[in-house]
Amino acid sequence: MDFSYSTRAEAYIERLKTFMSEQVFPAEPEYYRQLAKSPWTVPPVMAALKDKARLLGLWNLFLPEEEYGAGLSNCDYAPLAEIMGRSPIAPEIFNCNAPDTGNMEVLVRYGSEEQKQRWLKPLLDGGIRSAFCMTEPDVASSDATNMQATAIVEGDEVVLNGRKWWSTGAGHPDCRFVIFMGVTDPGAEKHRRHSMVIVPTDSPGYKVERMLPVFGDLHPPYGHGEVSFTDVRVPVTNIIAGPGRGFEIAQGRLGPGRIHHCMRAIGAAERALDLMCERALTRIAFGKPLALLGGNGDIIANARIAIGQARLLTLKAAWMMDTVGVKGAMSEISQIKVVAPSVAQMVIDQAIQMHGGEGVTDDRQLATLYANARVLRIADGPDEVHRGLIAKLELRGHSRRLGLDPVRKEAVA
Repeated sequence: MDFSYSTRAEAYIERLKTFMSEQVFPAEPEYYRQLAKSPWTVPPVMAALKDKARLLGLWNLFLPEEEYGAGLSNCDYAPLAEIMGRSPIAPEIFNCNAPDTGNMEVLVRYGSEEQKQRWLKPLLDGGIRSAFCMTEPDVASSDATNMQATAIVEGDEVVLNGRKWWSTGAGHPDCRFVIFMGVTDPGAEKHRRHSMVIVPTDSPGYKVERMLPVFGDLHPPYGHGEVSFTDVRVPVTNIIAGPGRGFEIAQGRLGPGRIHHCMRAIGAAERALDLMCERALTRIAFGKPLALLGGNGDIIANARIAIGQARLLTLKAAWMMDTVGVKGAMSEISQIKVVAPSVAQMVIDQAIQMHGGEGVTDDRQLATLYANARVLRIADGPDEVHRGLIAKLELRGHSRRLGLDPVRKEAVA
């Protein structure tokens, strides 16, 4: 197992660190000031930063296909995602923000040439944004087989009906399409029932019903939409890879995305630890620096240990994806999805506590980082679902080793 970075990755790491320190962190206050004045528009400072990043070649770093991106492996991209994770605004600056990254990956690997030209190219260029419509309000969407929305093929059209929510990006002024997942053939095998369909946002019957607040924040300019589809008709050629392949595409989409999410969470935890240490050394209470009061030294030490463990496990999952693929790394991908957001939430919470009242303001970005980490324990599958998969895979191996009969194997498989 080799976690060393390629020469290209090391060069990107240094360039990205420099850009973050010289451009991104200093721009955060102005970004939020501009956003507060006009929430559902792109702040001018963001547009300027994106132009700078693109000119420097710090663009579409997440795609391993050199035709479309930087050509980096999961192991090489992982430290870049961690660096970006230190700032809530950074991923968009480099065109590496979800859900657009996942949608671009889907179109690169499963899209037709027509779909790539019409939708992928503008996303790669950063000229448009997109959203992903999978989760539904009326069913437990952690079990995607519960899905009720439909995508019924009628001649040369596909007709969409249903309601989705937590469709991140649906509120962005440049959102031009969504990828909708719905049931096409309810009688098929349960993992062959669904299709993914590209839906232009100007389609009749498509409606953003509301934007969902997260801890009281609507997260403009992207937001998280509750979206209705009422007899939305699009060409059958808008189905990605053909009918019935929705689950297959979803699994291919989620593997790399979880590496990205987890490394960004580790980056957020690192920023929180930096701020916590600065606070502990410079804030005086009862005649002593906070670092010398109570158990604060242990808190800092435990944070460093937890972050290191989470990073190593995430790099292992990235290495396995590069060497054996998503299927071979399923347990490890679920493991990091449980560990990394929980570690980030814990470390950021401790940093908030050490900052006192300042910690819950926007001055240090800790409140935003905390909210993002807490949400990530639900997004892309809640902790409980991932633990269930980890246990199933673990027990399946022991079941085979013990030579259990098929009935008992089925009980744990």
